[in-house]
Amino acid sequence: MATAKDRAPRRRVDARSSVERITAAGRSVLGTGDASLEQIAAAAGVGIATLYRHFPNREAIVRAVLDDILETDLLPLIEGAADAPHPRQSLQSIATHLLDLIAQEKGLVSFVGNFADVAVDALQRFSDSLYPLLLRAQQQGEIRPDLTAEDIPRFLVMAIAGLALPGTTPSLRARFVALLFDALNPANATPLPSLHPDGDDLRVALSNVART
Repeated sequence: MATAKDRAPRRRVDARSSVERITAAGRSVLGTGDASLEQIAAAAGVGIATLYRHFPNREAIVRAVLDDILETDLLPLIEGAADAPHPRQSLQSIATHLLDLIAQEKGLVSFVGNFADVAVDALQRFSDSLYPLLLRAQQQGEIRPDLTAEDIPRFLVMAIAGLALPGTTPSLRARFVALLFDALNPANATPLPSLHPDGDDLRVALSNVART
């Protein structure tokens, strides 16, 4: 007869399996456009109660899908660019690829009202991975020296807000990402104003856009 000690690891394995299936289903269903939690549960082969046990709301699903995108699709690009001769071009390519990935998940941005908050939080966890690339770009004079790794997630979310919406083509995203990255050029750049530690204007602005 199975003891409590035997059952506990089994429950953890089952829970992990359910989380992985629901995350994969979330990414698949959101890729079709409009989605619901019930559709995601059905695609994962679990009941809605099981989904709510692991993901209590839509925000949790979006966080999991974003983490999956970043871990499986973006982190290998960041790691592969470690020794790239032109780090700024690598950062630009990574940003363009991220926008393409999010655009493929047609319903991801609209699935929650506070997508900007969720995206900034997810991308901030990758600041450490981006920092060596940013530092090399600054040392080579390719990016302005007052930009920090913490600025990059907000910069990317600003791009997502305008360029990862349904209807934007890959060529349009590439064009405007190039334009945005020109703003990071150190030539003739004016010093960046400091951020107030108790405010986050980008989050507030994008949240207001989401509500309109």
